[in-house]
Amino acid sequence: MELTEAIKKRRSIRRFKSDPIDDKIITKIIEMGNLAPSAGNLQPRDFVVVTNKDQKFALAQAALNQTFIYDAPVVIAVCANYNRTASYGSRGRELYCIQDSAAAVENMLLAIVDFGLASCWVGAFNEKKVSQILSLPPHIRPVALLPIGHPNEEIKSTYRINLDELIHYNRW
Repeated sequence: MELTEAIKKRRSIRRFKSDPIDDKIITKIIEMGNLAPSAGNLQPRDFVVVTNKDQKFALAQAALNQTFIYDAPVVIAVCANYNRTASYGSRGRELYCIQDSAAAVENMLLAIVDFGLASCWVGAFNEKKVSQILSLPPHIRPVALLPIGHPNEEIKSTYRINLDELIHYNRW
């Protein structure tokens, strides 16, 4: 699939078939995520792959009862690793590792589309609960949950703001 096509096809999907996903595909999706740019090429992100039903149920509850998380065959938690950006001081900890994790998420979302799968970038969740569910150490912060599966809903195009309203040249 061409990159432009993947970008245009990507949508947030919240209904999944129960068909399993090959571990090799999940590994490739994570590989594509880790190829995203990062400050100083420090790659301050880690990935927790969740297939356990009890953990997925707990994650769905921690994510404000977004039950579609439980329904997906696989959930990947993308986490910022503060220790890998320590050399950049507070800016590395408070910004770079979050930006670098977000860049990985977008790469992963496009790879997911390329594999004929679907996902939804979930950022609304209780971080403390997610950290407990996944046994994350203190220097790891969950940034996003990506439930992944075969789509079980029609993929529709969504409204986009006109570019003339978004682009500003030289000043606001």
